[in-house]
Parts: sequence; structure tokens; C-alpha cells
Amino acid sequence: MALRRFWTAAALLLLPLAVAARSLAWGNGAVFGLSIAAIIPLAILLSTATEELALALGPTPGALLNALFGNATELIIALVALRAGLVDIVKASITGTVMANLLLALGLSMAIGGIGREEQRFGAMVARVNGTPMTLALLAILLPSLAPAGRGEAALGFSGFVAWLLLAVYGLTLVFSLGTHRRLLASPGEVEALVVAEEGGHDPPPVLPWLLVLVLATAGLALASELFVDVVAEVTEGLGFSATFTGVVLLPLLGGTAEYVTAVSMARRDRMQLSVSVALGSTLLVALLVVPVLVLLGPWLGHPLDLRFSSYELVAIGAAVLVSNLVSLDGRSDWLEGVLLLATYVILAAGFWFPLAG
Repeated sequence: MALRRFWTAAALLLLPLAVAARSLAWGNGAVFGLSIAAIIPLAILLSTATEELALALGPTPGALLNALFGNATELIIALVALRAGLVDIVKASITGTVMANLLLALGLSMAIGGIGREEQRFGAMVARVNGTPMTLALLAILLPSLAPAGRGEAALGFSGFVAWLLLAVYGLTLVFSLGTHRRLLASPGEVEALVVAEEGGHDPPPVLPWLLVLVLATAGLALASELFVDVVAEVTEGLGFSATFTGVVLLPLLGGTAEYVTAVSMARRDRMQLSVSVALGSTLLVALLVVPVLVLLGPWLGHPLDLRFSSYELVAIGAAVLVSNLVSLDGRSDWLEGVLLLATYVILAAGFWFPLAG
């Protein structure tokens, strides 16, 4: 409860400061820093509200709510950036989100959760049930990059076709996950609700207060994202960051903060199965929901987005999928495997930086 009050107080303080920084012309650096600082507690509040409402509404409505809002932060930031015309940053953020979920979040969970323990175990079925559709969905996203169709209308048309197909698969995934396999396919926002339900002894939280938090946090995120997007290109360019590096590293760290905190905290409490579900399930939601929505809404926002990635981005996504699958398929983890995942993330991220630096 004290932690929730802290994040609420941080959001109530930092968001007005970010607005004041723009209104009073404190400089782009101040707007940039304060908007980032505001996004983090707002994202955590949004995730917390989703978890509490999932617990209050019951299994099926709660799971549906999590399926829709589990990656709301990433989607809000990406839509605001796409509307502002930052297409390269948004496209790079797709690569960065996959890398961050599968290598950074999972690596931190295994490394921190493994401290003081010989190994941690989780159901291999969890990795298989989450990992297989996630891998297939990501391969579908990468196919437009490998197709012979050129850029322009052909690439956009093929990307739109893939997006509609992925949304259809997402609908079927909801049917699957809301039925007998709901626990195996727990979405990131559902984790805490499952833990509380397992432990018992807690009354369901009230619906209306948390619904209000959900609405206000979403509105606050939209505003903070607007402030951030207005200055991100100029500030990051001044720091020597390319649009690709900004999208690969900075945006996923902002959008996925709540999920990373949940994954690591679950791992530290020796609930590695839920932690793995967070990393893999979040990636699946990004592939099946966030990416198709961005592709389909791009023309309406005035900035079409296709799914053609550079060769290094293809390698980065492929490596993240391969390494995370290899590490998780045996149902065991230790701190060294976590370190190896983190090292892979740092190496891949550095590959987006050094062409600029050198």
C-alpha cells in the first residue's frame, strides 16, 4: 500500500512539473527528463489498476481486461509518436520491445531471482505454450522484410494483410486463453491477481476507485507521451542518438517498466513460472495486438507504417527469440543464464549504437 501511494504521489507531482516545463519554456532537456520521470509511475499505476480490476471482476472479465490493457503503455507511446511522424523510432521500438522482453526482462528475472538459489524451476509447458505462438507471430511480422515486394504501396499492402491476420490470431488466442488454458497463458497484468487468488485471504478490491485510476492513468500517460514525443527527436539527436537507437533502447524501457518490475519481483519471490509468463506473454501481446494496431492505424494518423526491417533488426529479433527459447525450454533457470541473456541484450543494443559512434 505504501508503494502504491509513492507511485501515485510521484505521478501527481511529476506530470504537472512536465507540463510546467513546456508551458514556462524551461528547455527541451527539462521537458524530456520530467516527461520520462512522469511516464514511469503512470505506467506502474496503469498496470496496478489493471491487476486490481482483474481481481475484482473475476476470471473471464479480468483476463479480457488484461489482454486489452496489458501493453497499453507501449501502445499509447507508440501511437503518439506515430501521429507525430516519428515512423523510424516507432518501427525500431518494435525490435527493441522484443529484445527488452525476451532478453532484458527475462535476464534480470533469472539473474536476480537466482541469487542465493542453486536453481529455479518453472513448468516447461509454460515456455512451450507461450513460446511457440510468440515465435510464429514474430516470424509473421518479419516476413514482409523477406518478401520480394518492393517498398511503397506493395510493402504497405503486404504489411496490412499480415496485420489483419495477426489480429485474427489474437482473437483466437483470447478464446484459448480465456478458457481452460487461462493460467498457462497469463498475461503480464494478470500475474498479481493470480498470486493473490492463490494465497487467498484477501477481499476483492473495489471496482470504481480502480476504474477511475485506470482512466486517469491512461489520460496522464497520453499527456506525458505527448510532452515526451514533442522533444525526443531534438534531445536525442543532441545526445548523438539515432532514431533507431532511440526506438530500440529508450522507448521499450519506458513502455515496459511496469512489466519488468512485475517479472523481477515474481522471480525474487521464487515464482519463476509467473515471471516467464510475463516476459513471453507480453511479447506475444505486442506481436499480435500492438504491432497490428500500429500498422492499421498508421494511414489514419497520416504516417503509414510498414513491417520492413533492416537486416540487423532481423538478426536482433531472431537472436532474442532463439536465445530465450533455448534458455526457457528446460523449465530451469539460474543466475548465470540470466547474466548470459543480459549480455546478449547489451551486445545487440550496442550494435545499434556503434555504427553511429564509429
